[in-house]
Amino acid sequence: MNTVSNAVDPLKSLCDEGVSIWLDDLSRKRIESGNLAELIENSHVVGVTTNPSIFQAAIGSGEGYENQLADLAVRSATVDEAVRMMTTADVRAAADILRPVYDATGGSDGRVSIEVDPRLAHNTVATIAEAKQLAWLVDRPNTLIKIPATKAGLPAITEVIGLGISVNVTLIFSLERYRAVMDAYLAGLEKARERGLDLSKIHSVASFFVSRVDAEIDKRLTAIGTDEAKALKGKAGLANARLAYEAYEEVFSSDRWAALDKAQANKQRPLWASTGVKDPAYKDTLYVVDLVAHGTVNTMPEATLEATADHGEVTGDTVRGTYEQSRAELAAVEKLGISYDDVVQQLEDEGVEKFEAAWNDLLDAVATSLKSKGGDDK
Repeated sequence: MNTVSNAVDPLKSLCDEGVSIWLDDLSRKRIESGNLAELIENSHVVGVTTNPSIFQAAIGSGEGYENQLADLAVRSATVDEAVRMMTTADVRAAADILRPVYDATGGSDGRVSIEVDPRLAHNTVATIAEAKQLAWLVDRPNTLIKIPATKAGLPAITEVIGLGISVNVTLIFSLERYRAVMDAYLAGLEKARERGLDLSKIHSVASFFVSRVDAEIDKRLTAIGTDEAKALKGKAGLANARLAYEAYEEVFSSDRWAALDKAQANKQRPLWASTGVKDPAYKDTLYVVDLVAHGTVNTMPEATLEATADHGEVTGDTVRGTYEQSRAELAAVEKLGISYDDVVQQLEDEGVEKFEAAWNDLLDAVATSLKSKGGDDK
């Protein structure tokens, strides 16, 4: 009977394995059309993530935002204010739609993420201030404030968690940085405990990016061109993520965690991000069905969600028991002269740059819209 269930509803099978399915997309149209509510009802979606690129695509199209843009123009809103008013309105509305899920899961799911201004990625103090402002603006308990895992982001994560604000740490590519992120989270919980805050109300996920690792390493393997190099294509992204889960298991079984666990703290769950395949030669469900592990979140673009629902083959846990093989695969890549440290640093730099570019494009589009409606585009 279980086999039939898996064939009929792979998304339910994922949930049964302890994977939370979040949608990596949001727009005013998706909210107002009832599509988001439908995905929650029929596709086991229990959370939403956003990023600057997603908002650039949504608001840049103008669809659904005309009335709010007109109001903002009438009162001469600045471009930055207009963007914040529109993005926080969408996140607030999505959070309200997901509130029953939040209540039913004790706050672990039913979450909507919104990112700090990507131009602040290397400014700790400004990131903290922005996170506090976003939490205040959205004003929903089921919000996660996204902070990038840059070196400047790490102390911001600790301080924001220490204030009792739940956080989605984004743009994690390396195992070393992931460990630093978990350390920052635990330090934040310790600060919150010192301040007398209720740790059970603080939640966090750590967004570990997958497909971009393969895209960059595959490019370098192709350039090498040997049979040995070609045989390693499409393996590094999964290996890296699986070893991240090993690190998660280690940290959240430590004595340091045990003390926080006694204070009713929540584990910082690993979230698989960038799960849409970049190479059409790979199966379109690769970064879903091959990263099944209890207590994880997989945030999917709609195309990946639909592909998984249609033909995903969920065969149980595909992470535990792979650690030695994963280490061997990353070591084999290094042996060919591809520097892991170089790759992950490049991906972090590019990730920050891409989000900043998308944000600037969004600001430009909104400035044009405000101007056309008679507003002040200062």
